[in-house]
Amino acid sequence: MHTSRDGGPALFRLVRHWARQWAPDVVERFAADAPPTWTVPNLFVIQAIDGAAADEVTVADVARQLGIDRSVASRMTTEAARDGFVTRSTSTRDARRAVLTLTDEAREFLAASQAHQRQAFEALVGHWPAEDRERFAGYLSRLAGEVLG
Repeated sequence: MHTSRDGGPALFRLVRHWARQWAPDVVERFAADAPPTWTVPNLFVIQAIDGAAADEVTVADVARQLGIDRSVASRMTTEAARDGFVTRSTSTRDARRAVLTLTDEAREFLAASQAHQRQAFEALVGHWPAEDRERFAGYLSRLAGEVLG
């Protein structure tokens, strides 16, 4: 029997649910009329670059953020650049390294995604008292910060 304090199983039930049912069509849900380049892989790259805690973000940083192999991150980053979301420039510290920067189009996509995320959060817990929503949001942010850095 699970209690309300048994967070582990509840967390993994949610992860399974979102991995199977929610994540694959997240872009289509929030942007049915979005450009065809607004894909989940492009969004992952944009979020990884945006979330990297580095002055000069590289493909290795994207790989670390996404928990994937560097070669996969390189392909994903190349596609995001082709689609106009990422620019590559030479590092000022090491001319052998490419630095990744988000374009205005990427920032627009990211803002739309974050607005959708806020709406999804409200749809899930909007009926909770404001204090509970704020506390839960704080705990989620804390957990994300601790897990993802």
